Amino acid sequence: MPTIATFYGIVIYMYWRDHAPPHIHAMYQGHEALIGLNAGEVIGGNLPPNALRIVREWVILRRSELAENWQHGRDGTPFRRVPGPDEST
Repeated sequence: MPTIATFYGIVIYMYWRDHAPPHIHAMYQGHEALIGLNAGEVIGGNLPPNALRIVREWVILRRSELAENWQHGRDGTPFRRVPGPDEST
């Protein structure tokens, strides 16, 4: 599972050629959720409320970069790292 970001103990990854709709996988303290790229909606699984809030805000902020990575995954090309909210840009 290629990791594309880590922040505040949350690990974000994507799979190559993953199923639609476009989404990320977020892991935090034994919890895992699939978060849609369109509006940060939970597609499956769960995260603690604070972690989910952070991930949703980050997905909305980084939507274009995440969509580019989704396309990389569909094409089978390497993912790019996406800065977390704890990093300056």
